[in-house]
Parts: sequence; C-alpha cells; structure tokens
Amino acid sequence: MSALDLMRRRVDLVGTVSALTAKALKLTQAVSGAEMDILRLELEIGRDPANGQLVQELHDQEESAAAIRQEQAGCAEDIAAAEREVAALDALIAAAKGG
Repeated sequence: MSALDLMRRRVDLVGTVSALTAKALKLTQAVSGAEMDILRLELEIGRDPANGQLVQELHDQEESAAAIRQEQAGCAEDIAAAEREVAALDALIAAAKGG
C-alpha cells in the first residue's frame, strides 16, 4: 500500500471516528432526555402512587434508557477500535516516510 493510499485510508478512518463521536453525543442527549422523563415520572408517581399508567410509563422509560446506555457502550467500543486503526495507520505512515 502506497503512502498516498495510507493517507486516504487515514482520512476515511478519521471521518469514521468523527461520525461515531457525533453518534455518541446524540446518544448522550437521548439518555439524558430519558433520565429526565424518569425523574418526572417518579415525581408524578410520588403524588399519585396508585396510577398504573404512570408506573408503566416509568418502566418503559427505564427500559429505553437501558437500551440507549447499551448502544452507548457499543459506540464507545467502535470509537476505540477506529482510533486503534488510526494509530496503526499512523505507525505505517511514519514507517513509510522513514521516521
């Protein structure tokens, strides 16, 4: 693989890291929203503990937050893997340059 090919691959990978980071930020916003809904529902249930619909909504929001957190963990793993690939390419590029 030529130095130019390595640089192109690096640019692609940096784009991937950037896209994954944007996704991670969106997931952080989504989980924050779910957590706010959980807090709101807990307060409402505190005022009306017999309301089964609120309890169900709380359960649904807790499941949603858990799913988002799981997706966050997967995204973090994907970011770490892409960053390792960038580091490996950097080493190849440095070697190709003779440094």
